[in-house]
Amino acid sequence: MKSLPSTGADTATAVSRDWQDISDVRVLAPNFKRRLSGVTSTIIQLVPVQNRLGQKVATVGAGLPPSLTAVRWLDLLSLWRPPTGFSNRVWHARRNIEMLPGIIMRDVLRMPLKLVFTSASQRRHSRWTRVLVSRMDAVIATSAKTSAYLKVPNTVVMHGIDTVRFSPPDDRARAKSSLGLDSHQRHVGCFGRVRRQKGTDLFVDTMIRLLPDRPGWSAVVAGRATAQHQSFEQDLKRKVAEANLSDRILFVGEHTNINDWYRALDLFVAPQRWEGFGLTPLEAMATAVPVVATDVGAFSELLASPKGETGLLIPADDLEAMVAATATLMDDDARRHGAAAQALSQAREQFTIEGEARQIGAIYDSLLNKAQR
Repeated sequence: MKSLPSTGADTATAVSRDWQDISDVRVLAPNFKRRLSGVTSTIIQLVPVQNRLGQKVATVGAGLPPSLTAVRWLDLLSLWRPPTGFSNRVWHARRNIEMLPGIIMRDVLRMPLKLVFTSASQRRHSRWTRVLVSRMDAVIATSAKTSAYLKVPNTVVMHGIDTVRFSPPDDRARAKSSLGLDSHQRHVGCFGRVRRQKGTDLFVDTMIRLLPDRPGWSAVVAGRATAQHQSFEQDLKRKVAEANLSDRILFVGEHTNINDWYRALDLFVAPQRWEGFGLTPLEAMATAVPVVATDVGAFSELLASPKGETGLLIPADDLEAMVAATATLMDDDARRHGAAAQALSQAREQFTIEGEARQIGAIYDSLLNKAQR
């Protein structure tokens, strides 16, 4: 839910952007959608890590910050010449509008490219998408659920996060105070876009049910309601006010320092009705915060740990289940603290962004052919 900078068109950033020499680029990560989305956010967070690991990835397209390694549109005309030391490049698409140009460049223009597609979808693909995916040289699924919908061989590589940025506070009470929260209260949070799909109303209804009998707890809703969802947010605030809980169910808006808000929490609820992957439970876990999550997206795979409980998984769109599970962890300090410790361990061992980058890098390596000498 972090607000990320958008650069606009290439011409608007030509002065500030450090363009990459195409001859040194082994992997191209196209971003052909200007509006910020989960895919765009993935590219923004992953590419710098990939380059620190020596994978030599450059982006192409609009809507990306100037700090990212990039090539110009005109540089695509140079793709007939492979990168230094190799006989081909990798084109890593994440959308249909990025797969199709890759196919044209490889199969029609005969450019030396290998095509990779990452799918996060958890539904049956359209016939057109299936045709495009069938033309890929390698396919990545972001979860086992996603993999099950694919009709081609694929490799599951789950998203990771920055476990330095998302890490536990030295002092949680101080972390609360630094944000203007009551350091003597325990806090349960729900972070992300404020809309029905994200289940914000289910979280608010759960808090209205639970907080009156738990004076030591307060709730935090962090995230932005876009224009079409502002009436939804206002209805929630009105409901909270009618329950006389406006001082304990706080709507704090969108924050770029969302990692600091996770550090102020004692419990996190991910109430989504639908999700493609969903990073918020993982961000909470990496901050040593246990999670109550609905069984959507990759949440069941994120919480699953053979070593111990990281939180509680509940059916989607089930208010009674959410109330019961949230109450269980709110009322049992020992269980909540144990789940917090295991959640932290799970995130650090299984879901670092470096681990994600290395797994993707292994796929690149399998497709890149070193030039014969």
